Amino acid sequence: MDRPTTQGARTMRNTRLKASCFALMVAISGGAHAAQPDDAYPTRPIRMIIGGAAGGSSDVFARAIGDHMASTLGQPVIVEYKPGAGTNIGTEYVVRAKPDGYTILINGLPIVANPHLFPNLGFNPATDLVPISGVAKMTNVITVNASVPVKSLPELVAEARKSPDRFVYGSPGEGTSSHIAGEMLSARTGARFTHTPYRGNAQAMTDLLGGTLQMGFVNTPVAAPFLKEGRLRALAVTSKTRSPLLPDVPTVAEALNLPDFDFNGWFGLFAPRGTPPAIIARLEQAAGKALADPKVDKIFVDAGASAMEPGAASFAKFLTEERNKIDPLLDKRSK
Repeated sequence: MDRPTTQGARTMRNTRLKASCFALMVAISGGAHAAQPDDAYPTRPIRMIIGGAAGGSSDVFARAIGDHMASTLGQPVIVEYKPGAGTNIGTEYVVRAKPDGYTILINGLPIVANPHLFPNLGFNPATDLVPISGVAKMTNVITVNASVPVKSLPELVAEARKSPDRFVYGSPGEGTSSHIAGEMLSARTGARFTHTPYRGNAQAMTDLLGGTLQMGFVNTPVAAPFLKEGRLRALAVTSKTRSPLLPDVPTVAEALNLPDFDFNGWFGLFAPRGTPPAIIARLEQAAGKALADPKVDKIFVDAGASAMEPGAASFAKFLTEERNKIDPLLDKRSK
């Protein structure tokens, strides 16, 4: 066989060198493409899942912050409802979702309470979800139907001690702020109240106004018009400070001389565990801009709420404080 000429050998070496360079460029390009999703995020709509039905407080806050986040992120934020099982259906849907930033959750107290209330939950909110930011915090007002002959919170507690389970209250479900507020008042006073969970807030309010329920722990903006009409009577708000919507109504701390009594409903944003930190940071930034907008703040205030401190770190700290407060209460209840 003839040996290749010197020129032929040089040509073959050049061809191999070009092939090697091309392969290296493809590898580099592939690596850059692999990093691109985090850098370019988001490139399509983001779904914000609510574990309840349309029309509740979470709906108001989700739409207010979602619309603003969409303008920052450059992609629509679509609110979707997956109600049922005390928000567990919606929460688990997000837990099982691909951790790519395109499916996030807005939820509140059930994140902390439900592991105690549902022993076979199948997931752990504390470890299977990543906090993005707190969103809104709101107080409840302790009310009685106008036909109930109780004029103050001390009187209600005294009557409930004398006749345990005489006073029945409803809530949108186990683990909601209305439910846990009743549990906390009972634990702190020794008065026993009967909780009836509903599939949503509308029927619970209908039954409270109709007298089927004697009392309720109701979000302040929901209760306010019925208090004005005289169909309900306000006894106290559950927060540490009085509500701007009900400035003449005392706090539980004032009414019962319990200085450390402070209980609020709240909502925050979560992503599935494993979501890249760069994507969490992008969502956190967008949420922070929304919470700083006076227009969003007005929506919250009109709904009887205030914006929470933004950021993943502050929200994680808040969740730890909530668990430290709620865990002993519900552990004791289940024994």
